[in-house]
Amino acid sequence: MAAVEDGPGMGFLSWKYSHYFSFLMVKDRNIVVNCTLCGGSKSLSTSKTSNSNLMKHLQKQHASTKLVEKEPEGDSSSVDAIPAKQRKLDFGQPAAQSITQPQLHRLIARYVVEDMKPISTVESHAFRQLISHIPVRGRAGKAPSRKTFSSFLDQEYANMESELKNTLDMVEYISTTADIWTVHNKSFLGVTAHWINAQNMKREKAALACRRFMGRHTYDSIASELDNINSSHGLSFKITSTVTDNGSNFVKAFKVYQPPPESDDSEYEEDEVTFVSIGDVLQNGADDADDAISLPPHQRCASHTMNLISCTDVEKWLLSEAATKTIYRSATTKCAGLWNKASRSTVAAEIVEDIITKKLLVPCTTRWNSFYNALERISKIPLVELNTISSTLQLKCFNEREHQCIREYCAVMKPLTVALDILQGEDHCFYGTLLPTLESLMTKTLAVKNGLQILVGLPDAVVQAVKTRFAHVLGSEDALLAAVTLPKFKLRWVHDQARKDLAKARLLVECRKLLPEQDQLQPGTSATNTTQHPGSSKEDEFFSFEENEDIYATAEGEVAEYLKSGATGLDSLNHFPMIKKLSLKLNAATPSSAPVERLFSLGNLILTPKRNKLSDHKFEKLLLLRYNCWFDGTKVQ
Repeated sequence: MAAVEDGPGMGFLSWKYSHYFSFLMVKDRNIVVNCTLCGGSKSLSTSKTSNSNLMKHLQKQHASTKLVEKEPEGDSSSVDAIPAKQRKLDFGQPAAQSITQPQLHRLIARYVVEDMKPISTVESHAFRQLISHIPVRGRAGKAPSRKTFSSFLDQEYANMESELKNTLDMVEYISTTADIWTVHNKSFLGVTAHWINAQNMKREKAALACRRFMGRHTYDSIASELDNINSSHGLSFKITSTVTDNGSNFVKAFKVYQPPPESDDSEYEEDEVTFVSIGDVLQNGADDADDAISLPPHQRCASHTMNLISCTDVEKWLLSEAATKTIYRSATTKCAGLWNKASRSTVAAEIVEDIITKKLLVPCTTRWNSFYNALERISKIPLVELNTISSTLQLKCFNEREHQCIREYCAVMKPLTVALDILQGEDHCFYGTLLPTLESLMTKTLAVKNGLQILVGLPDAVVQAVKTRFAHVLGSEDALLAAVTLPKFKLRWVHDQARKDLAKARLLVECRKLLPEQDQLQPGTSATNTTQHPGSSKEDEFFSFEENEDIYATAEGEVAEYLKSGATGLDSLNHFPMIKKLSLKLNAATPSSAPVERLFSLGNLILTPKRNKLSDHKFEKLLLLRYNCWFDGTKVQ
């Protein structure tokens, strides 16, 4: 093998990774070098003008080595210098950060469930190619087949159900919300559960079901399905209340299937034996099944009731008098003309945006809030600009009284919209929020009355509607105690001194009822003190009496200290165990059924027209996994 005594060439010497090779000789148009990373035993040949062979060798044989570019030097003739320490570089994912195949499946499941993607996503060529670039224990990742992935989701749903039941078993007081949703000619009964975590005093929630509801929506069918859902989760005797809308079928279901009141006269009744034939027992089996259904106490959705006030009661008052009827109808008719033009014509929408630099809001028929927001947007437009829009669109212009009517309507109804937003909250909204919200709503609505010229009687009509529709809440002792046991409110919202005294007295009575139970939880303490004397005989034991003064002092002390404390956080109840127990029970419920409506909103994103062949059971599993945040690390909230 003839060798030419020539140098390696400037191309190799100036190469940034030349220090990883030692020059041997020149052979024709190539050079021969040794790789120092291979221990000097590997000889490689490459062109004088190209280092591609050497680069390929580094990438294939030393992929885990971090390559360091050589520093520029004045004397570039030495190519044997190798850094004393070489940092590692992985051209792909570091081996230490690779994941297992089950972890990869869980990441894929989180992407599909959280983003509500079709299960067929795992069969997409682009998706599988993306997954193949994720290292799984030293090899490329592999997306599961659709069948395997579907089985994985079924198993994860079973795990979620098991963990949810274990969680609910440890909760003492739970509230639920329920409603029926119809989409694509199918009906579903949705149920969500809500409670307060006794450890961190935070609101928690979970979706229990979104089952296909077959047949007519009759009260007995609703009661049967709700009872099945409650009993399957072991909640038949834990639910403090179920919140639904004001639909007559739900109202009747809870009215008919309420458990019978407990009677204390059973021990005085004589036992009677009645003989019946086996045929009668079999014939009446269905009736006995209906008698076995028992539903928890019912609570009507406060948000739905307020919508009835704004849509029905307010509308009725506005149309009851000739003066207000004429101007209100005239103003809203002209507003409707603007909304129709702006929503159906791109040219009209551009004209509106050019004049006021905003778009007109178009109301939705199912939400009163959207009607208020659309009117409020018009009320804030100056009359000159509003009439400019109307004349440009060839519509009738507004006069001063019509514009004034819209402004007054928005001023009167604004407290109602704020109250609706508060009551439709979820994470920080408790049943005890309802009474203070109603009191503040009535106060703020009446405060607007002095500045009105056209709708002078509207504030009184709103307040009267609130008193009528919420009469059962305004006179409820449970609602009163629920508000008082929330540190955020206590008695600050009560203006009448007599009512303050009543609330304090009721709180004290309930705390006294809890004292024996509290003492049982604390070994070494006793709820009552019994007078005993040394050498007591049967006669002494017969005349022993309980001393309750210390009990009453303890209860009064806790109530007084609680009402005096300035803390407003719910976790401050940890210092008041009796009041905390009351609050956990009374404030488990939400004021409205908005949570189950949000469940249906998520369902609408999953059950799209393109996925109408999705089975009912698979749809329920995907929806509950998404609502309960099973794959995002927080599990059931």
